[in-house]
Amino acid sequence: MRLQRLLNPRSIAFIGGAECAVAIERTRALGFTGQIHAINPRRPQLGGVATIASVTDLVVAPDAAFIALPRAATIPVVRDLRALGCGGAVIYAAGFAETGEGHLQTALLDAADGMPLLGPNCYGFINTTSRVALWPDEHGLAACERGVAVVTQSGNIGCNLTMLQRGLPIAMLLTLGNQADVDIAGAVADLALDPRVTAIGLHIEGLRDVDAFVAAAAIARQHGKPIVALKTGRSPQGARITLSHTASLAGADRLCDALLDRCGVARVSTLSSLVETLKLLHCGGALTGKRLLSLSCSGGEAALVADLAVEHDLLFPPFSSTGAQRVAATLNELVTIDNPLDYHTFIWGQREKLEATFAAALADGFDAALLILDTPTHPSMKPDSWLLTARAFMAAHKHTGARAAVVASLPEGMPTSLASELAAAGVAPLIGIDDALQALRAAASIGEHQRRLATAAPWSARRVRESAGTQTAALREVAAKQLLAAHGIDVPRSIECALADAPEAARQLGFPVAVKISNEAIAHKSDVGGVALSLNSAEEVASAVAGMRHLGERVLIEQMVTGSVAELLVGVVRDPQYGLALLLGAGGILAEVWADNVTLLLPASRVDIESALARLRIWQLIVGYRGRKADAEAIVRAVEGIAAFADQYRNEIEELDINPLLALPDRAVAVDALIKLRATPEFLTTLTSRST
Repeated sequence: MRLQRLLNPRSIAFIGGAECAVAIERTRALGFTGQIHAINPRRPQLGGVATIASVTDLVVAPDAAFIALPRAATIPVVRDLRALGCGGAVIYAAGFAETGEGHLQTALLDAADGMPLLGPNCYGFINTTSRVALWPDEHGLAACERGVAVVTQSGNIGCNLTMLQRGLPIAMLLTLGNQADVDIAGAVADLALDPRVTAIGLHIEGLRDVDAFVAAAAIARQHGKPIVALKTGRSPQGARITLSHTASLAGADRLCDALLDRCGVARVSTLSSLVETLKLLHCGGALTGKRLLSLSCSGGEAALVADLAVEHDLLFPPFSSTGAQRVAATLNELVTIDNPLDYHTFIWGQREKLEATFAAALADGFDAALLILDTPTHPSMKPDSWLLTARAFMAAHKHTGARAAVVASLPEGMPTSLASELAAAGVAPLIGIDDALQALRAAASIGEHQRRLATAAPWSARRVRESAGTQTAALREVAAKQLLAAHGIDVPRSIECALADAPEAARQLGFPVAVKISNEAIAHKSDVGGVALSLNSAEEVASAVAGMRHLGERVLIEQMVTGSVAELLVGVVRDPQYGLALLLGAGGILAEVWADNVTLLLPASRVDIESALARLRIWQLIVGYRGRKADAEAIVRAVEGIAAFADQYRNEIEELDINPLLALPDRAVAVDALIKLRATPEFLTTLTSRST
């Protein structure tokens, strides 16, 4: 644990002015009983602590230091701390790499010479379990013995999280700023080993080292610390636009999604859903599935939960026959036994009857049970009946051992005291029905990831190396298809020929045929009139070819493939940070419009591929809709072959785009293919000669 001394200090040096005075006060208020050193040559005291003039005046090396000095003055102080043997430092100052002053950040790292640094340009950290707050501002965290850890690159988001009054015990909060030394991966690797940490929440702006993050996530899984992340950067500005549909769809954010999926990290979309997910994970970890039970005394709430659950791919299955009987035996005969269950108000205010109903319901084997309950918080109102209901639910949870959460539909409906009481009992106090359902889906996805990753092969982005080649070339379509055919991918029968020979080539193949201009410089042939389909005679072929003379000297004649059930897009892109990624989705010329796609990092197993395909909306057409279905097994084999091809040429491939892969009742055929490689001229010559 590289950060052990820094995060759990017994002695702290505060070096600077006003910010240090505040940090000293915050640390004392949290209950720190260790030694505090205040260092400032011009002030007699900081935060009530008498000062010394310089770091060099320290007799013993501190375990941690908080440095709030101008950037230029920070660097020599870091050097002095390192020479003294300090355990690590928080660098508050800005004006380093984030403003283009990369040389100053390099000098800072050189001065540290391996001593752990948080920042620069960061707020610091709070460790409530060790009663430490290297934090130059107000915060609302209280000391605790056990709780979640939160890591953020943003100081202000970190500050906002300290003000929570939602019943989330935060054991540690780290802000990382520029991540010059300690990055998200390094923080996760250390926090995962701390027995006081129950789960880890991340706010990610960017990852410095993908492989290090993968390794850190693996450590967290091994130690039972689930991770949930809020990743910013979904905007289309983050996507690379290149020749292929694949590259335009698989932007940086999608690749990050694929990485998080590969690592077993759940992704949420808002700060509030991050908080709610952390509460759920703190109270029992990941879910074993997404079969939920909802309890409320309102039909309106029951309907609202059911409607919102559809958006989050959550299930509210009916009670088992025996479960329904047990629940019915505790209720008025006027109550309809269903899930979500509206248990009505017949038993309202009756602790024993409520507990009996809740226990019977929770015992029916759902993955988690929700009680929808908004408790009065206005001073003029008495919450006794609502608190009684919540405590009956807690008792049922204790009796059955079932995962449980109380969900307030509005923030005002969850008193802070009740949230703390629920969390202490192992019942998650969730706020907002939609955020609660996001949290439940995230916790279920982590459970799914854990089961899949238990048998998954190790993955590394470094497996893909930069090609030694200097030449980037798009292969002719005929060459691309011949290479794919060698990897078991079904392609149409075809003949490449000169324009004048096209009618005879078509006769040899048999009608109907497709005619395509054979020019590797044209990626989207249909956009420029370089494709003619369903031609039924030599005359039609001759006419089509005549219209393509301005586009090139050769054409590809292909046997038409008819009777498709659906069109798929299968592509591969190369990314300098993530390596190779496989994109699967609905294909055709409107692939970007439909935006029905999923991204996997390569290599991918058959299970990964099958799972990804099943997440596509278009997959329903393939497995069967209104009496038509395609050969799903053939599609899986085709995707496996494409993934194997990409892996074989992982150091040379830049882009691969098969659009469409036609899904037929008895086969899957790649009718259009673009392959772009970066390699030496000799490699390209050898490769294409093998395919002809």
